[in-house]
Formats: sequence, C-alpha cells, structure tokens
Amino acid sequence: MSPDALKRALVREVPTLAGDREVGDAVHEIVASGLPALPVVDDRGRFVGLFGERELIGALFPGYFGELRSAAFVPHSIDEVIERRLECRRDPVSRYANTEPTAAGPDFSDAQLAETFLHHRVLIVPILDEDGRVTGVVTRSDFFRALADRLTGRE
Repeated sequence: MSPDALKRALVREVPTLAGDREVGDAVHEIVASGLPALPVVDDRGRFVGLFGERELIGALFPGYFGELRSAAFVPHSIDEVIERRLECRRDPVSRYANTEPTAAGPDFSDAQLAETFLHHRVLIVPILDEDGRVTGVVTRSDFFRALADRLTGRE
C-alpha cells in the first residue's frame, strides 16, 4: 500500500480522553467522533489505553459477563441493565479502559497494521509518536477502504 493510501487511512486530530473523565461524558465524545473508541491519556498527554464500545458494554454488565458464551439465561433487557448500572456513568473512564491495547509507533507500516487488524481483532489502532503521545488513529474500516482501493486500482 502506498504511503498516500496510508495517510488517507490515518485519522488525525483525534480527541483524547483524560483518565478521570466521566464515562457519561466520554460516551458523548465517542459518539460525536464517529470512532468506535478514543485514546485515553495521562496528565502528560501520553497514551495509556482505549475506551469505547466494548469498554462501555463491560461497564454496564457484571464482571463475569465477558466470560460467558451466551447471555440467554440473563432475564433482563438492556434497559433494565442500564437502569441497574446507571451509576457507572459517573465513574472515571480509567476504571474500564483497556490498558493493554495494540498501538503502533511513528514508523508503522501497512504490513504491521494488516497483522494487527487480523490477529488482534481490534477496530482502532492508535498511532503514537516517540514520546507516547497520540498523533492519530487508523480504523479497521478506513484501512479496509485503502486496501480495497489499492486492490481495485482506484488508488
């Protein structure tokens, strides 16, 4: 994939979330961004994790829920679950953030991104500078579009 295609796949000026940001506020920011997750940063602006769709679902459901293969026995609707876990909206995102996400450095390659999307099953890969600060993100859907353009000769 050409460097131009990679640049088009890279989303720059991505908003970040402070670790002490409330979940409710963070969810609004994520929805407004149109991304499936946003980077979480420390007080020095360095990347410490991701908070997004998956982490919100984890915040709403009990800790064991992620281990289940099926929720068929859970009698509650999503509305009932939200009502019971409404207090999580005031929790800091750091409580639920994925602190072991996959990220790429400033010298990332298209092959590295392909491997990351394929083997780690992530929707978003933050791109970090030498100091660990977020310079942008690549989403799986944007990377796929860049690959499709290359494959079909539309690049």
